[in-house]
Amino acid sequence: MEFASLSSIIVAIIFISISVFQILLSLGYPLGEYAMGGYYKVLPQKLRIVSVINAIILLFMGFVFLQHTGVLNGFSSLPTNILVWVITLFLGFNTIANLISRSKKERLIMTPPLSGITFILCLFVTLS
Repeated sequence: MEFASLSSIIVAIIFISISVFQILLSLGYPLGEYAMGGYYKVLPQKLRIVSVINAIILLFMGFVFLQHTGVLNGFSSLPTNILVWVITLFLGFNTIANLISRSKKERLIMTPPLSGITFILCLFVTLS
C-alpha cells in the first residue's frame, strides 16, 4: 500500500473520531471546552445542531480522501481533486484558529495531534 493511501486511511479515521466527538457534543456531553472556542462546557441547543452538521461534514471529508486515493470506489464523478484542496486549505485555517483559541484545552488537544497532523497528512495526499 502506498503512503498516500495509508495517509488517507489515517485521515478518515481521524475524521470519524472527530465526528464521534461532535455527536457526543450534540448529545450534551460536557466536552464543549475542547471545541468551538471552549466557551461552553455543555453546548447550547443551537451549537448542538452545528455539531451534528459538523459530524456529517467530517464523514463526507473522510470519504472524499478515501475516494481520492482509490481506497474506496463508487462516486467516480465526485471532483476529489478540487475537494481535497478545499478540505486541506480549510484544515490549515482550522489549525491556525485552534492555535489562537481562548480555550487552553482546545489549543493543547485539538491543535497538535488532531488538526495539525491531519492537515499535514491531507497536504501530503493532496500533493501526491
